[in-house]
Amino acid sequence: MNTLPPRQMPALAALAWACRRDLRLAARARGELALILVFFLLVSSLFPLSLNPDPVLLRVIAPGIAWVSALLATLLGLSRLFAADHADGTLEQMLLAPAPLAALLSGKVLAHWLSTAAPLVLLAPLAGLQFGLDATSIAMLATSLALGTPLLTWLGAIAAALTLGARGGSSLLGLLVLPLAVPVLIFGSGSVEAQAAGLGAQAHLSLLAAGSILASVVGPVAVALAVRIAYE
Repeated sequence: MNTLPPRQMPALAALAWACRRDLRLAARARGELALILVFFLLVSSLFPLSLNPDPVLLRVIAPGIAWVSALLATLLGLSRLFAADHADGTLEQMLLAPAPLAALLSGKVLAHWLSTAAPLVLLAPLAGLQFGLDATSIAMLATSLALGTPLLTWLGAIAAALTLGARGGSSLLGLLVLPLAVPVLIFGSGSVEAQAAGLGAQAHLSLLAAGSILASVVGPVAVALAVRIAYE
């Protein structure tokens, strides 16, 4: 699975190749993926047990809890985004491969989102049901996660590249990502609250989508630059 592109590849083909490669590797590590999903459900389930079991209170805090749980679950897998390829030399070979480095790394980030964050979006209705959210709020929660988790993934990918090979990289990763993720959490949970209050969530969703699009444009260049710096 560490075979690199044997010839010059355009950016889109390189992205697709790297994404397929990492998805196949993720399929072989199903236990790690299951751990992330179980962690998400456990964290979101522990909050109601530690609070006053008031249905109104639980519905109010549900969006924030779901988003915090998704963020923490996403952080679990970020430390391994580049670590394995860095350890076995594959990442260094990608630097020398006849393909755009930014495209190869974007494929890895896309595969990471598909294998970790996308399942969290699918589990969002289950988390919403245990807090007593109605169907509209559950749909809004899943929509906000679908729009906001790509931004979280790119923030984490940039942080993972910056801490590549550093001692205590996992701890540094959390310290870098958590402050930057605060606006995402605010707009993500705020979209559900605004929808429930009848104010409309278009502004919140638009900001999440804009942030994810911007991160998808700037992120590949930033990650590629950070990886090159790590090998200099």
